[in-house]
Amino acid sequence: MDLLIKNGTIVTAVGSYEADVAVEDGKIVAIGKDLDGDAKKTVDATGKLVLPGAIDAHTHLAMPFGGTVSADSYLSGTRAAVCGGVTTVFDYPVQHKGETILGLINSKKEICEKEACCDYAFHCCITDFNDGEILDEMEEAVEKGITSYKCFLVYKKEGMMVDDGMLATLLLRAKELGAMINVHAENPDLIDLRVDQYLKEGKTSAWYHYMSRPEFVEAEADKRVVHWSTHLDAPVYIVHMADKEGLEACIKAKEEGHELYVETCPQYLEFTCDVYKREDGRNFVCSPPIKGQESQDALWKAIKSGFIDTVATDHCPFQSYEKDWGKDDFTKIPNGCAGVENLYPYMLGAANAGKIPFEKAVELCSTNVAKIFGCDNKGDIAIGKDADIVIYDKEKDFTISVNNMHSDYDHTIWEGKKIHGYPVQTYLRGQLVYDNGEYVGTPGDGNYIKRSPKK
Repeated sequence: MDLLIKNGTIVTAVGSYEADVAVEDGKIVAIGKDLDGDAKKTVDATGKLVLPGAIDAHTHLAMPFGGTVSADSYLSGTRAAVCGGVTTVFDYPVQHKGETILGLINSKKEICEKEACCDYAFHCCITDFNDGEILDEMEEAVEKGITSYKCFLVYKKEGMMVDDGMLATLLLRAKELGAMINVHAENPDLIDLRVDQYLKEGKTSAWYHYMSRPEFVEAEADKRVVHWSTHLDAPVYIVHMADKEGLEACIKAKEEGHELYVETCPQYLEFTCDVYKREDGRNFVCSPPIKGQESQDALWKAIKSGFIDTVATDHCPFQSYEKDWGKDDFTKIPNGCAGVENLYPYMLGAANAGKIPFEKAVELCSTNVAKIFGCDNKGDIAIGKDADIVIYDKEKDFTISVNNMHSDYDHTIWEGKKIHGYPVQTYLRGQLVYDNGEYVGTPGDGNYIKRSPKK
């Protein structure tokens, strides 16, 4: 036996109970009371929670965007992940004209093999059919465990947007192969129209980033995705849901029995659009933007009632001097915020404060993600699963600061946020990689996750 975690309270998506956990060769091999055995390492988790590692289904690492590259490399982003209890990340490589799925993914895997501090998978962003070659290649890609693909309904000028015909084609092809289409839903024409209007009026502060793409601009695209998904009878996963009206359309489709999944992010649960009126409002610029209180309340209500399936981060940080490019013109602000190290502590902190059960936090941040995206060995404390384990101290107080994060960015929107309860250890397949504030793993520890198609 390699590792024995004793006397903790195991938390799963369906319940909590006191038991020991035994690990051998990276797998959980036994769970029970008073386990004995010759363990190479024994950890006393008395008074602490023993949780499955979180899975952040939405990150953008080393991503070219907005005239620069996101601040976290695959090394620093995954290092930050494990220090927040995230043991698997999904990244979103963006296909450009002429690129193949496997060529793009393999180029990222080569980097991760050397740099990744946690396990990793990819959703490939499709922007070009390559005269139909991509539709053929998707079959081989799914066989190699790439079972999810992203469509942008925005970024038309950047050449990343898909039209409704391309979206419908991909929804049907993914359904045929047992794959999933993920969608960033906003209306690009309305955004461009409103941006032009505000610039002509000299309204250039960060507030007008929000005003150029408010609730109804996102909601229209959400509704369009729901429309195509339900009428084509094809499953879909809507990323970073932020608005009440679009969420209500998703809930209605779910209640009617359609296979539709909804993700939201911690920034939408914590902040409102008022942050864009702040002096440092540009630091909060992300897309979709953070919305009003009514939308935030609707998101929390949907979490509690089970209509939101996952919470992920859309982690895409930029340096403060890059955010400053848009100090006098919101269109020049690189879009994105930090979050991968804050995901699990934030949601577990909400549980510790009584806002949701701990089981719900595990369900949203780990178990559901594994089920939706075919990570068969992840998402649960159960015999046979990977020993991705987080030990959580409910009594530990923590104040988030750029100085105690493990990324490469120079600021965070979470600066000064106080959290009661915090992860104290993270194990990746039984190996200690984070210990009481310190990263103790080795870059390259992470493995590529080959995922199963939907049956």
